[in-house]
Amino acid sequence: MAVSCGLVGAPGCGKTTLYNAVTASQEATFADGATHRAIVEAPDPRVTKLVDIYQPKKVVRAKFELTDIPGLAPGDTADGRAGRWLTGLKEADALLHVVRCFGDPGDIDPLGAAEAVDLELLVADAATLENKINRLAKRVRAGDKDATREQEDCARVAALLHDGIPARRQKLSRREVESVKDCQLLSGKPVLYVANLGVPADQERADVQAIARLAADEGAGFLAVCGRDEADISQLDPEDRAAFLAELGMEESSLARVAHAAYRTLGLVDFFTAGEREVHVWTCRLGDTAPVAAGKIHTDMERGFIRMEIIPYETLVELGSEAAVIEAGRRQLVGKDYTIRDGDIVVVRFSPAK
Repeated sequence: MAVSCGLVGAPGCGKTTLYNAVTASQEATFADGATHRAIVEAPDPRVTKLVDIYQPKKVVRAKFELTDIPGLAPGDTADGRAGRWLTGLKEADALLHVVRCFGDPGDIDPLGAAEAVDLELLVADAATLENKINRLAKRVRAGDKDATREQEDCARVAALLHDGIPARRQKLSRREVESVKDCQLLSGKPVLYVANLGVPADQERADVQAIARLAADEGAGFLAVCGRDEADISQLDPEDRAAFLAELGMEESSLARVAHAAYRTLGLVDFFTAGEREVHVWTCRLGDTAPVAAGKIHTDMERGFIRMEIIPYETLVELGSEAAVIEAGRRQLVGKDYTIRDGDIVVVRFSPAK
């Protein structure tokens, strides 16, 4: 499973520069309103260690997909210019909202820019809901009670959008979530605010701290980057990148930091299957039980789940091999109520479907 994120932001915020930093691309302009899209391997140093231990024939890492669209200016959505761009974000798991925080503080308004982009998303969502409400009208006139309830739910969500409240902040009921699910509302997606700085010291600026507070107030994620410098570093040979990142006070690449922040925003964890044949990274939600996680590997494993054998990554590294872990009695046998933890190395025991 690839974790998919879409970049949004005002024109000139450095959104495409961040895209280049994360994907090691060299994209510039958008030809005919097209979007940029790339799928890259999510870096995880634990995989390297597992490869050292197991010496597998195959390695499957987690994937990170990033989509970049043109900047959203006020009125783009109402005028129809942004429709095709925003459609490309419908499948994204989360939005990375890039905010310009570089340049003279007197020349920029990060909070105002963020609010303007949010407004474009609200306008797009309101139009999507209005279209669905109109499609349901015939069934409602025919007395379809399910359609009537669905239309009422959509109308309530749309009314709050018109009041400036994104779907993610509307505290939707389970029924309302189901009613608007097929609309794939952009304002309902989790958000990671990305403050694009000129230099690392800009993190202390008042306008940057204002974006951090906005994120905290919304329960959203927050990350500060130096997009221009990090994009330049991404073009260097891999062995040279660490030294230049260190000069910026950063221990990880843009890809690693953005991917990790997206995981936190989405509430995701990675677990592993490992052996001589393959080391494979699997992704599930924080709080998923063992059977649900097993279903990420194969649906038959969830249906026929019996138990799971767990070795925490740290335990394997400490003792050096599976055999040593088992000999020390530190392999765990868990049942259906076990909650998967980040870094678990698992073996699933299940009854195959007949």
